[in-house]
Amino acid sequence: MSRPNSAARPRPSAPCSNSPNGRADRVAGTTATLDGAAAGSAPRRRRNYARQYWWFVVPCGAVVLATIIFPWVFTLWMSAHEYRLGGGSSWVGFANYAKLVSDERFLLSIVRTLYFTALSVLIPMVLGLLAALAFHRKFPLRGLARTIFILPMMATPVAVALVWTMMFHPQLGVLNWLLQQMGIPPSMWVYEASSVIPTLVMVEVWHWTPLVMLILLGGLASLPIDPYEAAKIDGATPWQAFRHITLPLLAPFLVVALIIRTIDALKAFDTIYVITQGGPGTASETINIFLYLQAFAYYNLGYASAVVVVFFTIIIALAMVLLWTRARVKDS
Repeated sequence: MSRPNSAARPRPSAPCSNSPNGRADRVAGTTATLDGAAAGSAPRRRRNYARQYWWFVVPCGAVVLATIIFPWVFTLWMSAHEYRLGGGSSWVGFANYAKLVSDERFLLSIVRTLYFTALSVLIPMVLGLLAALAFHRKFPLRGLARTIFILPMMATPVAVALVWTMMFHPQLGVLNWLLQQMGIPPSMWVYEASSVIPTLVMVEVWHWTPLVMLILLGGLASLPIDPYEAAKIDGATPWQAFRHITLPLLAPFLVVALIIRTIDALKAFDTIYVITQGGPGTASETINIFLYLQAFAYYNLGYASAVVVVFFTIIIALAMVLLWTRARVKDS
């Protein structure tokens, strides 16, 4: 008997590969496969990234440890010792700090530092704001005038100090010659205790007012025009526009300039040391000059380390106040 033709027998039906169900099944299977592969390779990738990450972190951590953390730990250690260069060291605990409290020369250096800082910050802030308002207006040769105004900032502090030292000379200095030409009695400038700090402030103002001007000039360039046009339509005077529009909008830039100038003034050393070395007597001896003399003139490194710790505490306190002010201005 002949077999029936196999082609004639019906075959079990299979989902069509082009049907929606077939495509969905293939997509689902492919997705599951990829998800499984991704889940398996994710931990490996994280481990590889972690190994590569440490190659960047370890050198940076070593640099920070060597240049910041270790010097501060060693400074704290020295401040608790009677440590003299070329001699031994002995543990004294807080004796160096107790000595600072009763050291009139150190306390006066704090007063001089704050006095110098206050004048060196407030005067450039006012003059820098006026200069920024002037240079923000359009006038002939404005670019040349700006360039000339910022030239003092390009000079190094030591070069500036040497030039001003020659100008301050009582007999040969050009400043007293100019005063005589105007019929004004000559001044002793940095050679008199009553005028040395204001004279040093004059050098600082001349040197760093352009920096404040540049910061505020950038702020003025970024201010919107719409408030000024609305104020002009309402009949506001230039002073009212400055008082109620310019100053509030410029406040964040003023705070930034204030922070930068305060830091610069607090750490001022090279200009003061080159011009006066802290003299006459101790009339211009700020904390930085006092610290330098204790460490490198008297070789009393333990006592100088205690001065560093106290000075750093003062700087941190002022920085916290300035940052709090900046946050308040930013939120307002």
